[in-house]
Amino acid sequence: MTGGLPMVSDEEADVVVIGSGMGGLAAARTIAQFGGKRVLVLEQHYTLGGMTHEFSRGGRYRFGTGLHYMSASAGPFLGFMTDGRAQLSPLPDEYDALHFPGFDFAVPATKERFRERLKERFPAESDAIDRFFRTTRWAMVGLTARNVFASFPAGVRKAGAPLVERLFPSAFRSLRDQVARSFHDPRLRAVLAARWGLYGTPPASSAFGYHAAVPLTFFMEGTAHPVGGPQELNRVVLEILQRFGAVLRSRQRVHEVVVEGGKVAGVDVEDTATGRRYRVRTDTVVSAAGVRNTYALIGKSHELAELPEERSAVMLFLGLERSPAEFGLRGENHWFMPDLDEHDGVQRPPGEGTLYVSFASLNNPAARFHTVELLELVDPKVVDQWRGTPENERPDNYRKFKDELTGRLIARLEERWPGFRETIAFAELATPLSFETYQHSVRGSFYGLAATPQRLRSARAGCRTPVKGLFVAGQDAWGSGVVGALAGGLMAANAVLKPRQLGTMWQAIRSGGVARDPATPWEGYLRVVGIEVLTPTVRRIRFAPLAGDTMPFSFAAGQYVKVDLPVAVEPIERSYSICSSPGENGFVEIAVKHEPDGLGSGFLHEELEVGLALRVSGPHGEFTWEPGSEADTLLLIAGGVGITPLMSVLLAAADAGHTGRIVLLASFRTEEEVVFGPEIEALRSRLPGLEVSVFATDRKRRIGLDELLPHAGPTTRVHLCGPAPMMQDLIGRLRELGVPREAIRTEAFVSGRSKETRREKAHAIAVAAAAAGVTEFMIGTVGGTPAFPCSPGQSVLDAANAVGVALPQSCGEGACGTCRVRVLSGAYETDDRGMFSADELAVGWRLACQTLPTEDLVIDQ
Repeated sequence: MTGGLPMVSDEEADVVVIGSGMGGLAAARTIAQFGGKRVLVLEQHYTLGGMTHEFSRGGRYRFGTGLHYMSASAGPFLGFMTDGRAQLSPLPDEYDALHFPGFDFAVPATKERFRERLKERFPAESDAIDRFFRTTRWAMVGLTARNVFASFPAGVRKAGAPLVERLFPSAFRSLRDQVARSFHDPRLRAVLAARWGLYGTPPASSAFGYHAAVPLTFFMEGTAHPVGGPQELNRVVLEILQRFGAVLRSRQRVHEVVVEGGKVAGVDVEDTATGRRYRVRTDTVVSAAGVRNTYALIGKSHELAELPEERSAVMLFLGLERSPAEFGLRGENHWFMPDLDEHDGVQRPPGEGTLYVSFASLNNPAARFHTVELLELVDPKVVDQWRGTPENERPDNYRKFKDELTGRLIARLEERWPGFRETIAFAELATPLSFETYQHSVRGSFYGLAATPQRLRSARAGCRTPVKGLFVAGQDAWGSGVVGALAGGLMAANAVLKPRQLGTMWQAIRSGGVARDPATPWEGYLRVVGIEVLTPTVRRIRFAPLAGDTMPFSFAAGQYVKVDLPVAVEPIERSYSICSSPGENGFVEIAVKHEPDGLGSGFLHEELEVGLALRVSGPHGEFTWEPGSEADTLLLIAGGVGITPLMSVLLAAADAGHTGRIVLLASFRTEEEVVFGPEIEALRSRLPGLEVSVFATDRKRRIGLDELLPHAGPTTRVHLCGPAPMMQDLIGRLRELGVPREAIRTEAFVSGRSKETRREKAHAIAVAAAAAGVTEFMIGTVGGTPAFPCSPGQSVLDAANAVGVALPQSCGEGACGTCRVRVLSGAYETDDRGMFSADELAVGWRLACQTLPTEDLVIDQ
């Protein structure tokens, strides 16, 4: 029984992970990958990823919820979790600006420069500064030792904990005590005690070990922001996790961890989207929901009474009409301290305490619109009078509280940067009640358990629990922040996995995860470094690496890239042929025609600016030419912007010193629309065998049989790219002239509208099948392969891939023509994309990726 309602179904899993924050995902991946376990991840929120997820407002602004900046290096933990795919954009060298009454201090990257700047400002305490940094190093080691011991069984923990405190006493002192022992100058004390907001506990209460670890170690070598925002880390991690077979479910509220005989027996869950209640039977649960939530799930909250209460936070999210750079800001964080020593006993009204301000959009080259995020840690009691009221039914005085607090916070920005208020187009305030709702934290405890000496001494604050098979991951198992939560997930895995599995795990973590298979497309962000108008309707766009001089992937002439275009809150994906040379390793170029009402091309022509980073994947496609290909004649035929991949072929041939015959037949609607004219003319001197004919269709000049006759024959190799009707006609003409079908390579245009059309057809087929009581169609094959099922609305290619039936394929979009199949019988909806001649269509040749069965089919290859 759970909540008075019976369980309606049972499931089984080897391991259940509660919560999909970075700690839960780290535990899930390592246990699945190195333990070979079936892992089920249950997330109470509607979005996976914990505090790495983002939200959008106004169709323009995107905001992070928990990750504002991180160490400049991804480090081994994050490198492992992202398989080295994390792309980070560095913050300015002076990344934290500290503002105290009467003076400011800028924190530079690297511990050495920070130390030297402290000595320059406070020369009388130079020796004390050196001693303090030695103490910091020992306190950091002490915190690490304590956390590692906490992942061991009870006997080892009990023996090791007192030893750690004796060896590393500074880790257990309060931050205020340690700086008071170390320095006389109150301003120096203030500088070194600042930034406690990175882990959430004020100097009088916090353990120095946490301060030594976070602001004085992890952030000392410079800082960075994820390119694409925190959600990009989330996206990569979730994608990798699914490769290891983990099942991830959102909107799943765990009501109880079932314990029988002191051991985990399962979890009772509610699917909040449907109201369904079910039990998952398992003997291992990893909870990334925090220590307090975890102990509540086993009815033992009283065992945490000795731990101090945690602080919560208010966060103000601002969307701007103009760039903060107009105020001299470069992306550094700003900390506003009301005095030199923030006392626990001083209760300032919310909005008047230590304030952290970050400018994520200045540090994220993929951000189109500018945002600011303000964070102030507060006592959760400030919203006690509204706690327990439904979100949409809170009284007017709650709105008044939020409006007044928003005004106070904005006033502090205006005081520092006069005129800033005028740039604000959007403002939204999150309170402790917001974190209770979305983070599901106890009283909105933003950073989990308070980072106090009591926590370090507690046997309950770590990844082990009194229940066999129940472990804690996340911030409470190691420390604050996304990377701290990740480390907590690894500690939980350290407690779950067998010794021989742990060796493999830590070796993989040190090596940075699974290296990308060079045969798979690269995916990540590239920066737009050039936009050139080629014709009134065509632009050439150049992409380059974010850092370094070398492209992260190589390609063959004729291939294409997929680009995510941020035309709305959710990007759209479009495919564009590469027009630059494969021999150029410093950039890659595409050429894009502005299509009427084209969402993607409209953005690229009307809104794209140099400097923006876009997510790109590539290379893709089989429409390729490699130097050394044998053929009497290489015949390139283009219609309009279809010349784009053929330009890459010409450049590759020139770079390779190709001396054979190359014929380019290019058709355009008007002479004004001829693309790459100057580039092709320049190639004549590098390609002695090049012959070029350009046709303007407005003058009734088209590529037909007579134009092909001098160039096409049994030894000709053809690359054909253009509009579907043109391609269909020319494939037939080429076959008449004796060109072998396998020597004709084709590539077609794919627009977003064509994809939408296919989705609409798929939906209509699925609805009709459901109404008729049909749950699947069968796809029979010629040649011995067993028939396989196809769900209504599914393409033949997707159905084949789902059951492991091998069909040739590349793009999956109908652009490359690789997935050719012959439909021998049965009804279907399809789009041939101009990949076949009329004769081929007549005998049933179709693209598997575009063919949607409406009854059972029989196919052949």
